[in-house]
Amino acid sequence: MDHFLYRDGALFAEDVPISEIAAAVGTPFYVYSTATLQRHFKLFDDALDGTDHLVCYAMKAASNQAILKTLAQAGAGMDVVSGGEYLRAKAAGVPGDKIVFSGVGKTADEIRTALTGGIRQFNVESEPEMQVINAVALDLGKVAPITIRVNPDVDAKTHAKIATGKSENKFGIPISRASEVYALAASLPGLEVIGIDVHIGSQLTELEPFELAYTKVAELTERLRSEGHNIRRLDLGGGLGIPYTRSNDAPPLPVEYGAMIQKTLGHLGCEIEIEPGRLIAGNAGLMVSSVIYVKSGEDRDFLILDGAMNDLIRPAMYEAHHDIVAVEEPAAGVEQRPYDIVGPVCETGDTFARQRNMPPLKSGDLIAFRSAGAYGAVMSSEYNTRPLIPEVLVNGDQFAVIRERPSFDEIINRDTIPGWL
Repeated sequence: MDHFLYRDGALFAEDVPISEIAAAVGTPFYVYSTATLQRHFKLFDDALDGTDHLVCYAMKAASNQAILKTLAQAGAGMDVVSGGEYLRAKAAGVPGDKIVFSGVGKTADEIRTALTGGIRQFNVESEPEMQVINAVALDLGKVAPITIRVNPDVDAKTHAKIATGKSENKFGIPISRASEVYALAASLPGLEVIGIDVHIGSQLTELEPFELAYTKVAELTERLRSEGHNIRRLDLGGGLGIPYTRSNDAPPLPVEYGAMIQKTLGHLGCEIEIEPGRLIAGNAGLMVSSVIYVKSGEDRDFLILDGAMNDLIRPAMYEAHHDIVAVEEPAAGVEQRPYDIVGPVCETGDTFARQRNMPPLKSGDLIAFRSAGAYGAVMSSEYNTRPLIPEVLVNGDQFAVIRERPSFDEIINRDTIPGWL
């Protein structure tokens, strides 16, 4: 469920007409719904009710500080994957003891920043990383809390570019080597081993891969405890998918996911961490764009938009589907026709949809990409010297710009011309 609905023939974000935002900030832009963010976080929090747990929002999905602050005020921790994300979470007011640091390539400087500023745990991905964390911690006179990410070799049945739990993926250590690696960690005086981490991929639409992975984690927990390790926290990652279409083929609900966690891991008495990102932010955001031209081709018609692949890269990178709707609600029974929906960048890859049925549209009409709140603005760029587009947050009948569109002068003046030119 989201809070982007038609009223009296116009698309609203909560109680604000999308057309009103477009008139104020120009297109294209991203718009997020506070009520949807809060609702989706609460679904996860409630799904683990009765279990010692923390829901850590995976902020790589959408990392604007206004979004982070909204979720932090609801009780969320944060899952970060870079020093920049760590500092962004801190700037949004998230305390260090609610920040989990994941990622395969943490640098010594990033580790130092997190240990100095406070950290809930590092999710360690390799033995070399473990050695670096140990060295930095000892240099600072600290002990770093860690979990170790295990790779359970489970097929997540998702897009190859977002699968992370198979043996050929770069993430974690093979679960078959866990005893050896945990023994090494226990021998390093700058580390405190507190648990196990696992994350098998993103946009999963079935519970079976999770259940297979978590069953392996349960077995590993009991084995490591028998070997003397105090395993008291299980970080289960994220990955539960969202419906990108309005079909009935919906992914499992958070409450079903929570019940499966309880079934597979509840007997262990561990604190549970989960790290949802897409399911919290994905359907909480739209990208809104204007039609520049309607172009007739030899065998197809095109809607040419002012939004482009640099603004929303998912269709070009992942062949991802987004429902695309007119901001002005089509009249009942209006005849729709197929269009290729494209942006202005000079690449064929700058295509959002092919032969997508849409109502009759003309230059200046507004359209909205649904389910664009996750991996939208965060993956955007200034390719073709196109400014990053504004982000807007709606709360009831209010809206605020939470990231301004930079001017061309601001973009160009970032360059420095060497003295010899």
